[in-house]
Amino acid sequence: MISKEVINKVRKLEIHTKGLVNNVFGGEYQSVFKGRGMEFSEVRAYTYGDDVRQIDWNVTARNGEPFVKIFEEEREQTLMLCVDISPSGFFGSRSQTKMELAIEVCAVIAFSAIKNGDKVGMVLFSDKIEKAIPPKKGRTHVLRLIRELFVTKPTGGRTDIAEALAYINRLLDRRSIIVLASDFQDENFDKQHKITNEKHDLVNILINDRFEDELPDAGVIPLLDAETGKKVLVNTSNKKVRSEYKKRREKRLHDLREYFRKKKMGYAELYTNESYVKPLMNYFQRRLQQR
Repeated sequence: MISKEVINKVRKLEIHTKGLVNNVFGGEYQSVFKGRGMEFSEVRAYTYGDDVRQIDWNVTARNGEPFVKIFEEEREQTLMLCVDISPSGFFGSRSQTKMELAIEVCAVIAFSAIKNGDKVGMVLFSDKIEKAIPPKKGRTHVLRLIRELFVTKPTGGRTDIAEALAYINRLLDRRSIIVLASDFQDENFDKQHKITNEKHDLVNILINDRFEDELPDAGVIPLLDAETGKKVLVNTSNKKVRSEYKKRREKRLHDLREYFRKKKMGYAELYTNESYVKPLMNYFQRRLQQR
């Protein structure tokens, strides 16, 4: 039974994202994610100016006059949302958690997909597959996916991107669009990541929170590693402690960005409590320029 609170959240999110889909992302989505190619539609009588290479000789022979084949773009595609719901995603330093940001971005992309007649499915993961919903069309189905994003709680404690991508690679037998939304607090996922990028159209969404970039000067405070459950007391008044934390954080982000660059994989880096419109649009525009 879905609570009224969750239903209201879903409705508000649909209303909030509707304008973005209709005025911004819907068209960008269609431009970036082209169909798989051209498929045969019908034949019609040849008219002056038609490409003679498209003449259907079998139909022409039967009718005693030339007919040409008509092809249309195979528009329908499959979008699979692959969303990290491990405990670290439920962190947020201000009014929005990383998970809430991931939900909103996934909603925008999913509504853009159904506007273009595509199917949308979803895999939720931590260090295991928490839930998998097969791709379908339509607004009602996307609303169900959003509800699941709000209500599904992780039973695993860590992040295993490789496991999630391996599952999707087994699940989908034809090229699809894979949106991977995560804070990427994981290691050793590059093999499956590369396989997925080659097999599918992979979109990497890196979710961050500014508070994770550096520690505040707040005295001795307890810190919890959401991925391991380990608690430690940290003296944030110590400049060396704050400096070392900041260096480690910067190195992690630098290494991750370098990984994407070296593998020639595009990504959108988003922060909680900041507009995701511009960085996501910039990502789409870079994709278009690379065509």
